[in-house]
Amino acid sequence: MRVAITTHGCRLNQSEGDSMARSAREAGHEIVELDDAPEVVVVNTCTITHSADADARQAIRRVAGRWPTAKIVATGCYANGDPEALRALPGVAVVVGNREKESWLDHLGRADDGEVDVVVGDLSRRVRLARLRPAIDPRRARAFLKIQDGCNYRCAFCIVPKVRGRSTSVGSSVLVEQLRELVEAGAPEVVLTGVHLGTYGWDLRPRIDLRELVRRLLSSSPSARLRLGSIDPHELDDRLIELLAASPRICRHLHLPVQSGDDRVLRRMRRAHRVAHLERQVPRAAAAIPGVAIGTDVIVGFPGEDEVAFTNTYELLEALPIDYAHVFSYSARAGTEAASMPDPVAPERMAERSRRLRKLSSDKWLSFTRRGIGERASAVVYRRRDRRTGQLIALTDNYIKVQVDGADALLGRRVELEIEEVSAEGRARGRICEG
Repeated sequence: MRVAITTHGCRLNQSEGDSMARSAREAGHEIVELDDAPEVVVVNTCTITHSADADARQAIRRVAGRWPTAKIVATGCYANGDPEALRALPGVAVVVGNREKESWLDHLGRADDGEVDVVVGDLSRRVRLARLRPAIDPRRARAFLKIQDGCNYRCAFCIVPKVRGRSTSVGSSVLVEQLRELVEAGAPEVVLTGVHLGTYGWDLRPRIDLRELVRRLLSSSPSARLRLGSIDPHELDDRLIELLAASPRICRHLHLPVQSGDDRVLRRMRRAHRVAHLERQVPRAAAAIPGVAIGTDVIVGFPGEDEVAFTNTYELLEALPIDYAHVFSYSARAGTEAASMPDPVAPERMAERSRRLRKLSSDKWLSFTRRGIGERASAVVYRRRDRRTGQLIALTDNYIKVQVDGADALLGRRVELEIEEVSAEGRARGRICEG
């Protein structure tokens, strides 16, 4: 069969989409692009917001309209959140939950024409992870290694625990073998992914933590370069900072989702960290790891966020060595505690606050990238050139995209480069370093 896989949402979902493509190839099927007359289309959905749900439904309708004879496999977080909504869409042959992704081909093979098979497990209890093997998407330079799934926290705004289940970790011995496989297949960089990386190993016996996992991975694969996904601020302890500082094979990049810089709002959000965690650990990480890029997520306009709370957030991000922020306007999500909270923030006020934070983020990122001018950095070259300039695009270990001249032989390779200039818009240009 000719199989196309389209993935919405986070890196974890992308990692699982890559693994589903691998299982299809190993079963003898051909992976094709969505434009190439597929016989099966996997739509790997997100459900983080109502807009994400709408995007998934629209994607499925587009596929059904363009390729009416194709069988559609609807999977991902929306499949766990509302399988009946997906069952009712045109062209859908089977609805597969996140932890049933390993057997999606079996369920597709048993699907009868006209009868939609829904295979979505109960995530209210602890269930094992899907046994998915990692893969390298030939369109991307970097590979993903899924180390963990699910979340035990109950943030007031978040639907993820309901659609991903309880935190469950992949055993370190399995991950050692999977990393070795990715490195041997030529992955120049491997990104550790999961829903909640900071809780890695809590469910394992004997129990280990993220730091110990990273140490084992580095020691088992001497040529591997690792990048960490998001870590909650209170889970960035001194021991993990020491490991990051000591190993040049861990990318100098930390993403710490703040969500708010006001303790009262953080309590309403049911976040586990407080402002003091950031004030203590962010400067320590910046001092210990020269050139580290530190980023964050911020939710603007959470119910009850007044001017004082927003000002606290703005001033915290302004004062700390945080180099960029992904800024999101709060959107009520049915099924979460926050959806029924009082004191909503007016949309126009949210928009203004978001604009101010995005401007702050842009200014700080420009300052950070310009500090890198003249310095040498390790980078991975993307597998596509810049459409406008035709130059190669490389991502440094500290998260700066740099355009460089070079031959196609460098696509998907690790290189050393030097940033030579950064435009007022933040576009960095550099050169490949020889030797």
